[in-house]
Amino acid sequence: MRWLLPSVSDLIFVSLFCLLVFTSLSPRLLGDAGIGWHIRTGQIILSSHSVPRVDPFSSSVAGNPWFAWEWLYDVIVGRLEGAFGLNGVVVFTAFIIALTFSLAFSMLLRRRANLGLALVLILLAASASMIHFFARPHVVTWLFTLLWFWILDSSKGNAGALHLHSAEHPPSKKAPYNFLWLLPVTMVLWVNMHGGFLIGLVLLGIYWFAGVWACMRPAKHGFDEAMTKIRARRGVRNLTLIGLCSLGVTLINPYGIQLHIHIYRYLSNPFLMNHIDEFQSPNFHYVAQKCFAVVMLLTLIALAAQGRARRKLALSEGLVILFAVYSGLYASRNIPTSSLLLILIIGPRLSDAIAGFSDQQPLPGVFRVLRTPARFFKRMQAIEGVLRGHLLPATAVLLICLIAMHGGNLGSRPLISARFDDKRFPAGAVNYIAAQNFTGPAFSPDAWGGYLIYRLYPGVKVVIDDRHDFYGEPFLRSYLKAIHVEPDWRVFLDQYPAECLILPENSALANILKETAAWQLTYRDDVAVVFVPVRQDRN
Repeated sequence: MRWLLPSVSDLIFVSLFCLLVFTSLSPRLLGDAGIGWHIRTGQIILSSHSVPRVDPFSSSVAGNPWFAWEWLYDVIVGRLEGAFGLNGVVVFTAFIIALTFSLAFSMLLRRRANLGLALVLILLAASASMIHFFARPHVVTWLFTLLWFWILDSSKGNAGALHLHSAEHPPSKKAPYNFLWLLPVTMVLWVNMHGGFLIGLVLLGIYWFAGVWACMRPAKHGFDEAMTKIRARRGVRNLTLIGLCSLGVTLINPYGIQLHIHIYRYLSNPFLMNHIDEFQSPNFHYVAQKCFAVVMLLTLIALAAQGRARRKLALSEGLVILFAVYSGLYASRNIPTSSLLLILIIGPRLSDAIAGFSDQQPLPGVFRVLRTPARFFKRMQAIEGVLRGHLLPATAVLLICLIAMHGGNLGSRPLISARFDDKRFPAGAVNYIAAQNFTGPAFSPDAWGGYLIYRLYPGVKVVIDDRHDFYGEPFLRSYLKAIHVEPDWRVFLDQYPAECLILPENSALANILKETAAWQLTYRDDVAVVFVPVRQDRN
């Protein structure tokens, strides 16, 4: 029966997968318009058999050099959209997200976390990550981050992992070096799918530093200490080789070293970091951010419990905690990866603390009621360890893929209908523009640019979209003056003329254009308004 019964991780995968595909969470995955230009970029690559090096979408900076640095992800979603429409894109994204969190749960159990606590931690991490549950390439980074952490932390040759081994928690009998070679292999994929490959290099650097530190510590007498230092030296040599290989293969991309220079200039630009929403520090007034705050609070509790812990915190794990907390507080886009890294480290230690507390005799009366669920989860964890089939998730994936292949219908009943939310995006305004056969550039807020590219390319180009690294600081400064109606706001519209403006209803720019003789309002609904220059008024 162990090959037929679903495990808890299987149930987590199927539940999250189905929730993201069949419920109201499905339109949420398309809540970021940037997926629009990712899809069209992938289809350009598939049709031309080459990665674009100049911009094909904008009228304002047409022909300028462009780094399509997520081209491999673009090819995947472009192919899926061409074959199955947006249903294919949503199913692919839901699969990656569900796989990530089910794997994180399995890793927690393998690291000897309590099953009940592991469920709570996964729920917290998933809730915190909902802030970026979007069909964008960053979800691939979540999965790669998990894999890299697991491989590095499981390596016997890594001194950061050696501290976890004891008579009670012996090291795995499998040679960890068999898995280290996966790091450069996966890096080839990672560097061509998302700029988050830098997280992998940071993790590798952390574990390499922990190994070097272990080699530099003063030697103590004893055979075990001598063997520990020998393994540490061997681990440093292996990590050095793997690190150099992983760093070298990051050059296997269409742009070579120029990609690294571009990413450095992008991430080191204070103006861009201070004005792009996803790089802003988290606002803890919202639910997802509050869940991340709870994860950080639990991290503090786990660290405080170190005095009575059965296993001490390794240097590498301490550095990973610092990195995860800093990156999560620095930018809200880092919350998902930070949450995943934190729960993987604190899960086993909180479990040890809970076990030590429950072993107290006598146990305080108010906590005695917890013994029954604790015994239940212990039995469930024993069963979880022997289930191997994964039949349920395989069946769910196959069935949902078949439904997507048939237009999202099961027979005559529609089950999957992925679409951009017409209450969030200017669907009516774009329909109007398409019906009017506009051919000139269209201006909209950058957050809508990807949607316009998806709906109107190649017939209509956009003035701006959310590829902020491409447009650069001077362009964006002028754009922000126009969109917020600051002094000299007309300069941007004069410098980058558009045949139509698509603006949010009651936005500052829309309100002032209603009083401007040079522009005429030609379309209006609850989401957006459309303006055209008076000289080009078609009515």
